[in-house]
Amino acid sequence: MTAKITFFPVDNGDMTLIKLADKKGTSLLIDCKIRTAADDSKDNTPDVGKHLRDRINIDEMNRPYVDAMLLTHPDEDHCLGLRTHFWLGSIDDYPDDFKPQNEKRIIIHELWSSPMVFRRASKKHVLCDDAKAFNSEVKRRVKVNKESGFNVADGDRVLILGEDENGKTDKLQPILIRNGTEFKGINKTAIEYLSSTLIAPISKQDDESEAILSKNNSSVIISFKIKSNIHSQGISTFLCGGDADVTIWERVADEYAPSDLAYDLLLAPHHCSWRSLSHESWSDKGEDATVSPKAKKALENANYGAFIVSSSKPILDDKNDPPCIRAKREYREILGTSGIFKCTGEEPNKLKPKPLDIETTTSGFKIAVVTSSAASVLSCSPPRAGTWK
Repeated sequence: MTAKITFFPVDNGDMTLIKLADKKGTSLLIDCKIRTAADDSKDNTPDVGKHLRDRINIDEMNRPYVDAMLLTHPDEDHCLGLRTHFWLGSIDDYPDDFKPQNEKRIIIHELWSSPMVFRRASKKHVLCDDAKAFNSEVKRRVKVNKESGFNVADGDRVLILGEDENGKTDKLQPILIRNGTEFKGINKTAIEYLSSTLIAPISKQDDESEAILSKNNSSVIISFKIKSNIHSQGISTFLCGGDADVTIWERVADEYAPSDLAYDLLLAPHHCSWRSLSHESWSDKGEDATVSPKAKKALENANYGAFIVSSSKPILDDKNDPPCIRAKREYREILGTSGIFKCTGEEPNKLKPKPLDIETTTSGFKIAVVTSSAASVLSCSPPRAGTWK
């Protein structure tokens, strides 16, 4: 089995599935955006809920599940449809066993969450109902973990990504991942197939305001090192940063070495937004808007033959942001002639976008391209040995 990353076409929003190369195909879902319009057969909104179900496993009780789910930050375009399509609560209380298979809510064995994204919500950053539901489920799982001495089963497991201020996470050490820390596997499995390093959210500093560290700028940033397949030691690196804006990428550049941020695949932050690269407005200043050298330093560490994917609507040459045509140009410059830029709203075409499946290889990533005659592979990575720490 080969490891695969699927980017679902959700317009401006994120929904990404990592499936590892172990025999079971251990899975991590990063964010979700499942729109109700897809339920209407007359609507052309892609049915990403069905596409997700087609790609995940079913347990011995015939229940669909993901091994883990990460919410990078609690904006609606990253958690829409959560309550409708996922079971939030103890597995012992799962109520959908007698429903048709396509109506059963998906069980989440382990949640990955940062506490700061919820604490930093404000009157200007109101949580939607799906985000509130996720927040409540994280708190439930934390409570169950504390009461059981952190000895829990699937459906109650949780990882807290990053330390909170004022000692709020001091008593959560067994389920706490600190910044800069490497942790392996998903839900205590597939240890040999995935190594993840938490880059952000970066801890709040005394001189910062809550406005600066908004929900977007509290986005989880992780560098994933993914083993290509069971028989190979090749490693492919995927850098994912939610909606982190320029301020955070500048701090990331200050706190991490370029080698820590190197990637074979980058999910363009904030749906290819100019605001991840610049403090200046694209719609106001256009071509006169300047790129932040520090932010670009954090995002320019593409390995030879890398991919950058924009999870967004089609990118047009206009003043929209996101996605922003100028940001796309910056990313294409980063990639040079060896890399490939993709937009989920344009794959395979703008009229009928479909999930974009990117597979690991022993030397980076490749995309399966289906033609009228046969399936071929689009790849642009030369032989390169991976390393596993």
